[in-house]
Amino acid sequence: QVQLVESGGGLVQPGGSLRLSCTVSGITLGVGSVGWFRQVSGLEREGVSCMSSTGEDTSYADSVKGRFIIARDVASNTVSLQMKDLKPEDTAVYYCATDEVYVGSRFCEASLFSYWGQGTQVTVSS
Repeated sequence: QVQLVESGGGLVQPGGSLRLSCTVSGITLGVGSVGWFRQVSGLEREGVSCMSSTGEDTSYADSVKGRFIIARDVASNTVSLQMKDLKPEDTAVYYCATDEVYVGSRFCEASLFSYWGQGTQVTVSS
């Protein structure tokens, strides 16, 4: 059974930083792509950052380029999202996802991923 568990969300002031972590079990990272997505209530889930199965290619939403970094640790089967210079518009529930068929990073779309975590809330507010 594949399970993904996110952690690290919370309340942070504008300009602050947070590091999200996602522990994956039941599937080995590197079989498929991994990604971070976020969703605001009433809106569609948005791709924030994706990494290819090889770990060599990454993609970022324009709104987070230069501020967020996706990384993975194959040894511990975890994926992280380092976020800095956070803005109120970054407020959302953040989800990690992986798949065993999709291996790219160029198309960071929720429909391409089969396995999801339960999400962690990130709130950016003063």
